[in-house]
Amino acid sequence: MSKPPSSIPSGAPALWQQLGATAQALQAVRAGHSSSTALAAVPASLRPGVQALLFQVLRQLGRAQALRQQLAPRTPPPALDALLCTALALAWDEASAPYAPFTLVNQAVEAAKRGPVARQAGFVNACLRRFLREREALLATVEADPVASSNHPAWWLQRLRQDWPTQWQAIVAANQQHAPMALRVNLQKTTLAQYQQALAAMDLEAHPVGDCGLLLRQPQPVQRLPGWSEGWVSVQDLAAQRAAPLLLQGLAWPAGRALRVLDACAAPGGKTAHLLECASAQQPIALTALDVDATRCARITDTLQRLHLHAQVLCADAGRPQDWFATHCASQPFDAIVLDAPCTASGIVRRHPDVRWLRRPSDVAQLAAIQAQLLDALWPLLAPGGRLLYCTCSVFRAEGDEQVQAFVARQPQAHWLPSPGHLLPGSGAQGGTLTDNAARDHDGFYYALLEKRPA
Repeated sequence: MSKPPSSIPSGAPALWQQLGATAQALQAVRAGHSSSTALAAVPASLRPGVQALLFQVLRQLGRAQALRQQLAPRTPPPALDALLCTALALAWDEASAPYAPFTLVNQAVEAAKRGPVARQAGFVNACLRRFLREREALLATVEADPVASSNHPAWWLQRLRQDWPTQWQAIVAANQQHAPMALRVNLQKTTLAQYQQALAAMDLEAHPVGDCGLLLRQPQPVQRLPGWSEGWVSVQDLAAQRAAPLLLQGLAWPAGRALRVLDACAAPGGKTAHLLECASAQQPIALTALDVDATRCARITDTLQRLHLHAQVLCADAGRPQDWFATHCASQPFDAIVLDAPCTASGIVRRHPDVRWLRRPSDVAQLAAIQAQLLDALWPLLAPGGRLLYCTCSVFRAEGDEQVQAFVARQPQAHWLPSPGHLLPGSGAQGGTLTDNAARDHDGFYYALLEKRPA
């Protein structure tokens, strides 16, 4: 194994600047802001490097906090604590450190001298030098703490153990990995084989998954992907690519008109676009994409424009159909509904390592209540014989099987069709199978397909 670099590349921002900005972003996350919001405040010249460092810090935050507790038992002020934890998260393991640990320590001290904690620079230096001297002993001490060794909050671990007694460790391990970059090929524009050849011509290796998915060996900027601007391809996780075929396969297409489909909570529009890509002149789809946030609705519009697709995009609350169903949909029932409900996002920790630190134990019940309300509000909008696909990017049963079991119990017309159920990162599908995804390179997800039987 090659040693980590001891210096930053020529022309790159100074490492102390990146570390200082990373610590400020970490402080913002700890204050309850998402990593996206925190990174938006970082100067553009620093942002790419800071994002990479911040994600690495967030993946090792449990261990870093335990190490800081050993070095400074009294919790320092937030800015100082964030800088110490940033340095410790990056330097704890020489093999995975982005720079040599002594370089990280030197530059963290420099960041302290030049930043808002200048008066505590000596303290930072003393703590981090002690860490370098006693690293092995300190690590041995904190590894006994499950929060430190797993880098997950205690309540999160408890819920995983409860929900998945034999798989929880695999889920935790998967959460620590970098998520692969998966593509969905637009079959209205090209074929899977043709697009794979286009990638190969650019020395980009990818292997096919399913009818329209490709898994890149190495992530790439989207602008480098062939035909990106022309709408040939989209970035979408392999689990999320299951939504459109699950909803449409075997669904009776109405004679003489388009299939009326509602994509509730649709932003940023990946599932919306995939549904429309599955349509044809013989089987048209009239799709309404709904989201409660205007900024997120704009993202749906941008997605559709790039792919040259059309849908009715509404900024409205899916839980209040009385505000939009009659006005914008002429009270015409939908043949199919996708409800990708707000959830804890516990299944996409690989892509969003801040999620585990932002969520609180009470969030699960609060979000489950919202999911139940959305299901009850949208069900009357579904035509008899129609289908509703309920999905969340969660691995918690309260947002999956338990939610759907409760819904079916209170809705006698709801028939639960064969569905994948919980898809667990690193463990494969539990309630069904993903026969075309043996490598299990998907996010954690949940699917339940419900058919509305006549009264």
